[in-house]
Amino acid sequence: MKFKIFSIPVTISYTYICIIAVCIITNQFTSFLYCILAVIIHETGHLLPMKHFRCLPDKIKISLFEISISGSLRQQKSLKENLIIIFFGPFANFICFILLYLLYLIYGVALQLPAYANLCVGLFNILPVMSLDGGQLLYLMLGCRLSDKSAEKCVDVITFIVLFPLAALGFLVLFNSKYNFSLLFVCVYIIMSLVFRNNRYY
Repeated sequence: MKFKIFSIPVTISYTYICIIAVCIITNQFTSFLYCILAVIIHETGHLLPMKHFRCLPDKIKISLFEISISGSLRQQKSLKENLIIIFFGPFANFICFILLYLLYLIYGVALQLPAYANLCVGLFNILPVMSLDGGQLLYLMLGCRLSDKSAEKCVDVITFIVLFPLAALGFLVLFNSKYNFSLLFVCVYIIMSLVFRNNRYY
């Protein structure tokens, strides 16, 4: 499925569309919609500083295990500009979480689910894993002191250090609860995103 947003080509994989259809059939569409909105807020957080720094992406690709916002102009930007672009994704989620949760506390509006969806997306993306914002931020900061290759190796090691206990905890939660595989799914998702990203940094 292909279309354009502000002249930027956007591609959505049919697998992703199938997942949406399954969520609708299984009455999970509301929760899925909140997650999608949180992801949209996250990616908008990246796009706004990209527009400000005049490095809008050449294309956007949305698949089951990857949302790729790629553009050649990103490579020409300074370290500070790239740090801001990456940081504003999770930052947008945290701001939305605070606002939505405050509205819930003050006015009693049922906004807990969208608030928590933004919190989860923000926290997930700051994990120091190569394919996520946290890994990219770490890579850029290490690149100030190390060569690109050394920085990449360091992030690879940290990614493994984070994933191994996370996966072990996921199995433990699954065995103890008999049905809660959410943490294990997160680990599988991260691993698959690493495979599809193929060691690419922004």
